[in-house]
Amino acid sequence: MEIWDIYNQNRIKTNKTHIRGEKLAAGDFHLVVFIAIFNTAGQMLIQQRQPFKEGWSGYWDITAAGSAISGDTSQQAASRELYEEVGITVDFSSINPHFTINAETAFCDFYLHTQDVDIEKLELGHDEVQQVKWATKQEIFDMMEDGIFVPVQRGSIELCFGLIERRSTLAIGE
Repeated sequence: MEIWDIYNQNRIKTNKTHIRGEKLAAGDFHLVVFIAIFNTAGQMLIQQRQPFKEGWSGYWDITAAGSAISGDTSQQAASRELYEEVGITVDFSSINPHFTINAETAFCDFYLHTQDVDIEKLELGHDEVQQVKWATKQEIFDMMEDGIFVPVQRGSIELCFGLIERRSTLAIGE
C-alpha cells in the first residue's frame, strides 16, 4: 500500500494522507516527480514499462516518474524513483525542479539531468521497467504519434529538450 501526503491548491501540506488507488477528494493534490536523463549528445533516456505494470503497460515513457510517498520531499522522491526504476543514483537534494506543471490533482515536478550512462550496465527495476534506450526529440514525437509513448503533453517533452539545449548553449558560450 502506497500512502501520499495531501497538499492544498497552494502546495501547502495539509497533514492529511491518501491511499494510492482511491479517488482524491475535491481540492486535494499530491506530488508527482518526472526525471529526464539526457546524454551529452542531447538524447533523452527513455524506458519501456513492463507489460504487467498497471497503467500504460508496455508504453515508452520519460526516464523515471512516480508519486512522492508520505514524508518525501520532491527531491527525495526524484532520487528514489530514478534509482528504483533505472538504477541511476543522483542526489537532487540541492536542486529545485526545472519546472512544475499543475495538473488536475497533482503538482508535477520535472527534473532534468545530463549524464552519459552506459545503458547496458543499468540495473532496471524489474517490477517497472522492461528496457531503456536513448531517443531524440523527434523519435519521441514519432512514438507519440504511433501511440506507443505515454500520453504526456508534447509541450512537456519540447520544454525538457529546449531547456537542455539552452543549458548546452550557455555552457559553450560562457
